[in-house]
Amino acid sequence: MERLEMYHGSISKSTAEELLAKAGQDGSFLIRDSESVPDTYCICVLYNQCVFTYRLFQVEGNLWKAETAPGVKERLFRNVNNLITAFQHPDQGMAMPLLYPVTVDQYHNYHHHHPHHQQHNRKPKPSPQKHINC
Repeated sequence: MERLEMYHGSISKSTAEELLAKAGQDGSFLIRDSESVPDTYCICVLYNQCVFTYRLFQVEGNLWKAETAPGVKERLFRNVNNLITAFQHPDQGMAMPLLYPVTVDQYHNYHHHHPHHQQHNRKPKPSPQKHINC
């Protein structure tokens, strides 16, 4: 997982929401560690100013699957890149296709150029709404 450019590791869900809000484009997405479920990841995708979060986990050894909308047939993938490719298309069970990866480099550039973005004396930008806790 670490080799994927859109994998951000153990960032918080609020940081993920902030990054996706900064990206501001429907279909922007990233992957992070789940805060609530061990050994599970989350795909976070921006759609209509909301962040939709889907759990991503390994099953049956080395196969990967993503949580999707109810009624969508479960699909298994040999690797996360194949999963992302499949979910780049519409109507796959996510609110929005995964179109624009928010990379770790973008994250570091943002924090380098905005070191005081979390100061408490500033009024924070409204965060996007959340879909599920992950």
